[in-house]
This record gives sequence, structure tokens and C-alpha cells, in this order.
Amino acid sequence: MLRFEVLGPLRVWRGQSELDLGFPQQRALLALLLVRVGRPVPLGEIVEALWSGWPPASAANAVRRYAGSLRRLLEPELPPRTPGQRVLRRGGGYLLNAGNSEVDLLRFRELVGRGNRLAAAGRPDSAVREFADALSQWRGPVAQGVREAVRAHPRFTGVEREIVRATATAAELALRHGGTAQILPSIRKAVALAPLNESLHARLVLSLAAGGAQTEALAAYETARHRLAAELGTVPGAELSAAHTRVLRRQVPRTRPSATPYRVPAQLPPDLAVFTGRAAELATLTAAADDAEDAAGVAATVVIGGAPGVDKSTLAVRWAHQAAARFPDGRLHVELGGFAPARHPLDPAEALRGMLVSLGVPHRGLPDTAEALTGLYRKLMAGRRALVVLDDAAGSDQVRRLLPATPGCLVLVTSRLDLSPLVSRGARPLRLHAPPAREAEHVLARRIGAERVAAEPAAVREIAARCGYLPLALAAIAARAAARPHFPLAALAGELRAGDGLDAFPAGVRTAFQRSYRALPPEHARLFRLLSRHPGPDPWITPTSAAALTGLPVLDLSARLGALSSVHLLTEDEPARYTLHPLLRSFAAELADEDGADW
Repeated sequence: MLRFEVLGPLRVWRGQSELDLGFPQQRALLALLLVRVGRPVPLGEIVEALWSGWPPASAANAVRRYAGSLRRLLEPELPPRTPGQRVLRRGGGYLLNAGNSEVDLLRFRELVGRGNRLAAAGRPDSAVREFADALSQWRGPVAQGVREAVRAHPRFTGVEREIVRATATAAELALRHGGTAQILPSIRKAVALAPLNESLHARLVLSLAAGGAQTEALAAYETARHRLAAELGTVPGAELSAAHTRVLRRQVPRTRPSATPYRVPAQLPPDLAVFTGRAAELATLTAAADDAEDAAGVAATVVIGGAPGVDKSTLAVRWAHQAAARFPDGRLHVELGGFAPARHPLDPAEALRGMLVSLGVPHRGLPDTAEALTGLYRKLMAGRRALVVLDDAAGSDQVRRLLPATPGCLVLVTSRLDLSPLVSRGARPLRLHAPPAREAEHVLARRIGAERVAAEPAAVREIAARCGYLPLALAAIAARAAARPHFPLAALAGELRAGDGLDAFPAGVRTAFQRSYRALPPEHARLFRLLSRHPGPDPWITPTSAAALTGLPVLDLSARLGALSSVHLLTEDEPARYTLHPLLRSFAAELADEDGADW
């Protein structure tokens, strides 16, 4: 099943895997189809939006190419020149076909409609909850990550106006019938989106006062007054002035705080049916769980690190399912997005809000500040036996607030970084490497079928070796083999043998490496590119051999090699002796050829 997100960063998921949406114009086309999901967008409108009124002569052909690329991305098993079911030609343009459960914008509209119906039926409390759920779909600027010139198109600004209207309606209901805290975070975001909307400013001022934040309410009024004067040369109108007067006279009824019962979360992603091996690593996690049960004073934490594509997340989820019974107070799972494409890492405060809602805290009961959110989270987790899986961390700072402060809980953190600050504070590191050859062959057998593997053992060994035993590459090639069940595996091995570097592999393998590479500072990126030219026959990369390759001082190379190892683009097998995975070497060689690899 696909999942599309456009009310914030533009993202698409297939199951638990986020898709790389390609070049900027292709992303822009997808965003435009998403804000009109289920309805055709004429070709002329697409061209106007993508090129801001200055299209090249080849614009129509370019749109056709982008649409074809999106079709292949969303339906990778689709035979060539087959129209498919997702990106369709309709009405002289294109249409994206997706259901309400797949698109955040459609879920938002469905919940807003439900809220309006409940309000009309005289059930304002339920209506406020529906509006709060609708607004929780909104995570930032619409189609964030698409060029600003494209996002200025009326289709996108129209969705933003829709959000502002829903927020204003929800705020008015909450002010009349209670629940302002539930809506307040969305009012703040809407004011930032429409900073000259006096009605929104008035609702913000009143909502803050209803929550007891009298000083902040008056400050919000002053902010609005100064902005109106600076940008429009006007003074506040009747509605905003009246809100200010009510706050000054303390005429705004206070919202009573509600209880926050604990709800047992069950958020783990689906387990991978074809998982095999990793017995030692699973045992390490079990030992950590034993420590969590016996810990005195702190929650146990394991940092699962490793190179891109080594199956860190898969291992965490497999063990979590196996050990679920150990954690009767629930299993939380948070996608931190540390290395997700075209998306900023999840802010810790935003992560805490999602976790608290999953633990039973209503939207209206969420505090405003990161400190208060952390305090409430740790209070709720105190004395519990729960598992917290924090996937794809961007760094230790992103994770710290998400750690429970009392024993009994276990936290699994996956990251492409070492997260040394967490380890220095007591977290247990678990570094994953590519599995041994025999285990890699078992992975292929589980995915392709034991009979087919047994019939061509030499081809299987060659395929596993040419994948460097990396789980991501093995899974990609196994999917290709499974899609062509009548092809001999020897032919697939021959394709890999004849391929040029990573070109023999699906694009997802290169994309996984790119996400780590793009996070490197320039001097480390240049070293990584040059290491592809490290001479043999000695497999070890040392500061001395790297100095001979680059002409840089040995001391500088020691630090830079260590930094590449800390982000798992090199493996330090022995002190100051490093190796470069074969597929990462191919990737580095591609980059070096493009760049010239000059210092």
C-alpha cells in the first residue's frame, strides 16, 4: 500500500520504505497531482505551474517523461508501456488515483467534513476532536521541498487557505465549548501561515487567555498590532481589538485541564516474513532487555548502527515483535527521518507530541514547550515496562528528550551515526555489518525460494558476493529474480558481472548511499571519493596509505578516516585499519569520476 503526504514535506511511502521522488520538476508534478488527487490536471496547467509561465519548447514532452517516471516509481512491477492504475492520462492531462486512506489531504478533508456535521448536529465536543485530528495531518508548509515558485501556484495556496479556514472554525468551536488547548498548536501554525489574518490573531489571543497564558495572550496581540502597522499601515480592526479588551478585563473563561489516562500503544510496523539470520545480534538485544528489567535508575538504551542498507530497522522491528510480551505497557515506534529524502529530521518536540497522543494524552492536553512535553512524557512512562523504537536518528540531540528517565523501559535507536554521546551516557552500541556469505545465501533462499536456489548454487554464491552480502542489495536483486521466475539465476549473475558499478542494481541502492554522502562535510566527502582509488593489494586503508593518496598530513587523515567510520561509510576492522565495502567503493568511484577528485 502507498501512503502520500503533501500537508507538509512531500513524501511517499510504500509500506515502511520511503520513496525517492526524483528530480525537482518530477516532485513538483507529483505535488500538483496530489493537491488535485482524483481529478485530472490539464497539461497546460501543469506546464504553467512547473515553469512559472516561462516554459521551454519541450515542456509537454518533459511532462510526459516525468509522468512516466512517476508511474514506474509508484508501480515498479508495471510492464513497459502499460498505463497502470496510479498516474493516468485523463482529460488532456494527468490524474493521480489514490484513496482517502492513502493521502493525508483526503483524510484531512474527510475529518473536517465530519467535524462540520457534528457541530451542526449540536455535538461541539466531538466536533472539536474531529477538527483536532484533521489538523494533526498538517505538518508544515504544503508540499514542502518543492520549489517556492511552484508552491506559489493557486492550487497550493488554495489548500493553505482551506487549512486556515478549518483552523479558524475549530478555534471558534473550542472557544465556545472548551478544548482550546487541543487546537492551540494549529492556531499558532495557521497564524504563521496567514500572518495578516486578524480573525486568526484574535482567536490566538483568546485561546491563549483561555488556557491561562494571560501574558502570552497580550504579547500575541502586540505582535499582531506591530505587523499590521509595519506591513499594511493599519491598526487592529474591531474583532482583534475586542479580543484584546476581553483579555485585559479577564473576561475569557478558563479551560479546565483534563485527565490524561494512559493508553497502551501498539505501533510496531509489520514484521518482515522473510527475515533470517542475525542470531548473535538478536541475542544482544535480548540481553539488553534483561538489563532493562534489572536496571536501577535509568531506562536501558541500545544504539543499532551500521552502513546504509545493512538492515538496522529490520533487525529492530523483528526483535521487537519477538519480545513484545516483555513489554505489557506497549510498544512505541517513531520514524525520526534523520536521513529521509527531501525532509528535515523530525523535531523532538513534534515527536513527543505524537508519542503523547499515542499514550492517551488528548491534543487539548499537550503542553506548548519542549521542556513541558518531555516532563509529561517521562511522567507517563515512569514505572512502565514499555519498548520505544526510535528509527533513523539524525543525532544524539534529536533522541535525548525521547528517552524515558526510569527503569523498566527499553529504547532501541537506529542510526547511520555512532551517536557516541548516547553511548558515553550508558547506551549499549550494536554495530551491524553485512552478514557472512552463508547467511546472505539464506536470505536469497528465503526470498527467491529454496528449490530455485538449490538448483543453481554457484549462481547464488556469485550473486551474494557481487551484492557484497549487503541486505539492501540482496533484497533488491532477489525482488528482480522473483519477478522473473522463469529466468535462470545464472543470467542474473551474468547481469551483475557485466554491470558497470551500481548501474547493475536498482536505483534504491545508490539512493541509500547518497543520503549518507550528502550529510558529509566537504573535506570528508572529498576523502571518501578519493578512497575509491586506494591501491591494492593490501585491503587496509590506513592514515599513512591515505596520506600517500591525498598528500594530506597523517594526523589530519586519522581524524577524517575516523569520522567516515563514525557515519559507517568505512569499517574500522582493527585500530586505525579501515575497509571500504565493495558497493560503497563503486559509489565513491562514480562520484570521483564525476568530480575529478581534485583537492
